Amino acid sequence: LMAGERRRRGGDGPRERPRERLRDRDPKLRQQQKPQRGSGRGRTALALTAAAAALALCLAAAAAGWKRWSEASRLVTPHPAPPAVPPGSTGPLASPTYFWGTYRPHVYFGMKTRSPRAVVTGLMWLQHGGNLRHTSEQNDGVSRYGWLMHDGENFGVQEIRDEGLLLRTEFVKQPGGDHGGDWSWRVTAKMEGKGPAPLLSLFFYVATDGQGTLRPVLENGTRLAAVAGTAEELGDFTLTFLPPTGEGGEGPKYASYNFLAAGVPGLHRLTDLVRHSLRESSVFSPPGRPRRRFFGVSSTGGLPGEAPRGQLLLHQVTLEPPAVLEVTLESGSAAGTRQGRLAGPALSAALARHAAAFERRFEDTFGLGTRGASLPQRRFAQAALSEMLGGIGFFHGRSLLRSEHREEPLPGMESVLFTAVPSRSCFPRGFLWDEGFHLLLLARWDPALARDILAHWLDLLNADGWIPREQILGEEARSRVPPEFVLQHSETANPPTLLLALERLLPDAPLPYLRRLFPRLRSWFEWLNRTQAGPEPFTFRWRGRDPDPERFLNPKTLSSGLDDYPRASHPSAQERHLDLRCWMALGARVLAALAERLGEPHAPYRDMAAALSDNALLDQLHWAPELGTFADFGNHSSAVALRWHRPAPVPGRPPAAPQLRREVREAPRLQFVAALGYVSLFPLLLQLLRADSPRLPALLGSMSSEQQLWTPFGLRSLARDSPLYLRRNTEHDPPYWRGSVWVNINFLALRALHGYARAAGPHRERAAKLYRELRQNLVANVFRQYEATGFLWEHYRDSDGTGQGCHPFAGWSALVVLAMAEDY
Repeated sequence: LMAGERRRRGGDGPRERPRERLRDRDPKLRQQQKPQRGSGRGRTALALTAAAAALALCLAAAAAGWKRWSEASRLVTPHPAPPAVPPGSTGPLASPTYFWGTYRPHVYFGMKTRSPRAVVTGLMWLQHGGNLRHTSEQNDGVSRYGWLMHDGENFGVQEIRDEGLLLRTEFVKQPGGDHGGDWSWRVTAKMEGKGPAPLLSLFFYVATDGQGTLRPVLENGTRLAAVAGTAEELGDFTLTFLPPTGEGGEGPKYASYNFLAAGVPGLHRLTDLVRHSLRESSVFSPPGRPRRRFFGVSSTGGLPGEAPRGQLLLHQVTLEPPAVLEVTLESGSAAGTRQGRLAGPALSAALARHAAAFERRFEDTFGLGTRGASLPQRRFAQAALSEMLGGIGFFHGRSLLRSEHREEPLPGMESVLFTAVPSRSCFPRGFLWDEGFHLLLLARWDPALARDILAHWLDLLNADGWIPREQILGEEARSRVPPEFVLQHSETANPPTLLLALERLLPDAPLPYLRRLFPRLRSWFEWLNRTQAGPEPFTFRWRGRDPDPERFLNPKTLSSGLDDYPRASHPSAQERHLDLRCWMALGARVLAALAERLGEPHAPYRDMAAALSDNALLDQLHWAPELGTFADFGNHSSAVALRWHRPAPVPGRPPAAPQLRREVREAPRLQFVAALGYVSLFPLLLQLLRADSPRLPALLGSMSSEQQLWTPFGLRSLARDSPLYLRRNTEHDPPYWRGSVWVNINFLALRALHGYARAAGPHRERAAKLYRELRQNLVANVFRQYEATGFLWEHYRDSDGTGQGCHPFAGWSALVVLAMAEDY
């Protein structure tokens, strides 16, 4: 024992006390020590009972504390199964194709590697008299932007329109060496329309995030001609900034140059750092032309009071458009195999080769030309796919988690994630249920890429089998999220759409890959089955509904992915959620097929899939005869409304502002929820209904009824005759899934109708007719809105088809490409 332990125990071992030795020798003293009968014995018993009770309380408290600690510990502990992404498999030697990429979806143009603390590169620009552009923002005035071509591997072309300025950003990668090879950028700037060209500054930068070193190579003391760098996974590299030329390659083009070398407190502060360093002290003085002052970066700088964690080297070029600028990155380990710098005519030739290969591959994959799609429609479909591929990001960091057993938030396990994102402007990070839809399209274009992304998501599993629904990894990602949405709650699930994608990937996926996935998929499914169980066998209930029912017209269910879609007005443990039950049926079906292919026990999954697909049991639990449709069940009242309430006055204080609160005019009761819409369709959407089901006519009727779900633009999310159709949820919470047309659910509807139209049954012709009309309406409207605005949108207004919500939204809205190809 240590000395401290010995001191607390009174020495090296038990010792006889002097009083005990004396008593043993003296009979009188032994007689005095005999216990008395009667009350003394009672007091002893009471003391023993009290001691036992206190001990029991202490043990119970200790057990409760241990349980809380254990659950909190499991929350942040990685799952014990071998990783789905083998260690080292994403590095430059094992995966050179995907090592470098446009993996910074939150910026207009930038590249990085799939490394936890990567060297990052990017572009900013400033039309003098306007605003500095860097990160893609929803309402910053950039009228159009997006990838027109992007193959997800080696090549991309993007156009950006900003207040009369047209920027075309292009890149090509070139393999070679042991560190991911070389790449080259071309940025073409020109003005649209007539009039004098404003001064334009383009800022090309390279920055580190905690590792790596950068050394500036200056020309004439003012122009940053190159950056010599070294980093863990990149080795030695050189980034070269070539002088600008005219639009046709002639030139050189006159320009003024500034450079900045600064410490960076974090990559999320890059825009602020550059903005802080700008001074209106530089002069643009072309020969024989008037001199003009402009904002230039100072040569050194930083953000006051913030300790640097990395380096930034920035090259500012100020000129009058039109102009072409090129940047090359050359890997030191590729020097022996490089045929020459990929710039000028060589870059033009490479871009042309890749563009032609992209066109051929796109037609071979989707066949839109052979289907009679027009050239504008094919260009639109290429842009939709490319914007999804160009929005793939690589993230590193820790989520911020909250356990239901602990008050304080916990930083999650250190994680990396390779994923597509829903929107570069609004949601440039990973969302669990979105990603399953993204992978349906990516799996068709590049199955290996889709498998890699799916494996990255499964490696986010914790020891309990939980995956947080929103992945906010790293400071750059966190800086784009409102504080109230940063915390991820441990009881909150999300639809297991990854299994929808796995079902598509399953037939051709290599067996070793599937074996790595299976333990994690099994654990995730078991977590869903355990934590989202409903009040009766074979029922399920989303956890985590909004806890303040008086604030919301109908408390949201963010875990379902359908956010404000109407559920039971009064959340309770008695709820049965139809969509979750259908997702679990899909999950059991896919896991059964996976287990069978791997030779693993599959009977439990087969039995569960059979029970959850049993149409009679589905009827018993979720068919609402009084509503004529499938529905949720719970403690519900349809007689609810938002009313302004003025809080009672408090003496000595100014009057409080009125509040919009919910009024319940009729007490809730256990009943089916009258909210015909997307949730009602889930037994059809996931094809759980038999082709001869007597319930199919009612659902097909609701889908084709203009008073209910049918619109000329796709199926609306909530029927027009529903009590909460287009109703606000709070003063600041407009309707979301209460009438708008959403592409992901419409895609599931097309997929299901296509299946029912091919299955033998009495409703085959009706399903085929509905399929043809719905496909025409959906594709035509999404294309029409893209032509008018230049964007895919988050959702579409049911009254006129106008795009709404976030843009660009080339997440699940890009599924329109599969609808055009009729590839389900």
